[in-house]
Amino acid sequence: MDKNEYLQHIEATIESGKFKDNWSSLSTFQVPEWYPKAKFGIFIHWGLYSVPAYDSEWYSRNMYIQGTKAYEHHLEVYGPHKDFGYKDFIPMFRAEKFDADEWATLFKQAGARYVMPVAEHHDGFQMYKSSISHYNTYEMGPKRDLLGEMKVAYEKQGLTLCVSSHRAEHWFFMSHGKEFDSDIKEPLERGDFYWPAMPEPKDHFDLYDSPPTEEYLEDWLIRCCELVDQYQPKVFYFDWWIQTVAFKPYLKKFAAYYYNKGEEWGVPVAINYKHEAYMFGSAVPDVERGQFAELKPYFWQTDTAVAKNSWCYTENNNYKTAEEIIRDLVDIVSKNGNLLLNIGPKADGSIPEEDREILLSIGKWLEVNGEAIYDTSFWRTFGEGPTEVKEGQFTDGDTKIFTSEDIRFTLKESDLYATVLAYPDNGVVQIKSLKENSHHFQGVIQDIQVLGYEEQPKWERTADALMITTTTVKSNAPIVFKIKLD
Repeated sequence: MDKNEYLQHIEATIESGKFKDNWSSLSTFQVPEWYPKAKFGIFIHWGLYSVPAYDSEWYSRNMYIQGTKAYEHHLEVYGPHKDFGYKDFIPMFRAEKFDADEWATLFKQAGARYVMPVAEHHDGFQMYKSSISHYNTYEMGPKRDLLGEMKVAYEKQGLTLCVSSHRAEHWFFMSHGKEFDSDIKEPLERGDFYWPAMPEPKDHFDLYDSPPTEEYLEDWLIRCCELVDQYQPKVFYFDWWIQTVAFKPYLKKFAAYYYNKGEEWGVPVAINYKHEAYMFGSAVPDVERGQFAELKPYFWQTDTAVAKNSWCYTENNNYKTAEEIIRDLVDIVSKNGNLLLNIGPKADGSIPEEDREILLSIGKWLEVNGEAIYDTSFWRTFGEGPTEVKEGQFTDGDTKIFTSEDIRFTLKESDLYATVLAYPDNGVVQIKSLKENSHHFQGVIQDIQVLGYEEQPKWERTADALMITTTTVKSNAPIVFKIKLD
């Protein structure tokens, strides 16, 4: 289909479907049942920016900003921008070691239930076969439909395929290359790799600055719908900047189209959004590199990365520990959320050893303690303890120092799981929310087990707390008590 035919197809799908492109209709959206039960997914930032492996996944923008470290690095390593621009990384992106089945096996071992590759980042290079642009991995670089290979491999392992689009920001992402003699030159037309390279907003959260044209917005919409049609992802994630005013009509059209497609497939789907891009209740809110401080009555998701400094692979990444990530997972799940954890493969398609080790460590913990995570719901309170979790986006840069008093709760049928985020050396745990006559629970505790240990803990309820004592339990990772209630 050409552009006009595709736009007509989108309108016809909305016209004949249950969901219309208005907030009233979209507010009838229901979160798919599988999604809140899954709890843990893998995010993947892999693309042309993985070739220079420097600075971050914003290399395509920063390399054209004079005076930045990325600009100076590019001059030093690759030479003048007019002779070697971002497009010249395309032949270097070969993915020669990429094995979708190997990735799927690793993600399964990590305990993930869904996987979300970045289908198109701000740089505008598509990681899949596309009829919208020639600048994609099927026609250039690896000459492979990388996303298509992933879909087959993940679904073979029982993993749910999701996708993310960061295309919106491409409106301005390459604009600084016009400020000096580089390979980004006018005229730029639709279909060009660097198009449109318009002025960057002074404030990325200004809802009115540098509004995209109708031509660009229609192109954005068609790209998103093509991803839906070709790969049938079960969650579609949007990065920021779609919250700007110009995008609003197109966001509603996309949601109506996508939700109607889910109805056609017989598999309900969901959209992730940030910064009030979608009306509350019409999609699933996402918190980037952050969490909520309290339990939420609605389902939400955190997306963060194994590295603190970058989403993509860069040399000398500053990695979190597996234990740190597991504690965040437990905290997020106790507050009615999911964790989407990002890794950054190398340009050749191999997964760095650090990323691999972190994923396998998380998987080993989930193998023992997964029943306290998967398919659980929140309890009357998310937890207790003195450590305050900062609320909001970009708050997870500092390691949280949890104590033995920091405990998180999840529930499955009559089993309450109490996870101690930092297990005490003396083996004595006090759970104040389960004391005698607690306003959270005044029923009967029948039994307590420690997941992964044969020891039968000693316990008693006092006026101050449920006191649990163990002698053999030792771990740097969180410890889970399975508490049978009646």
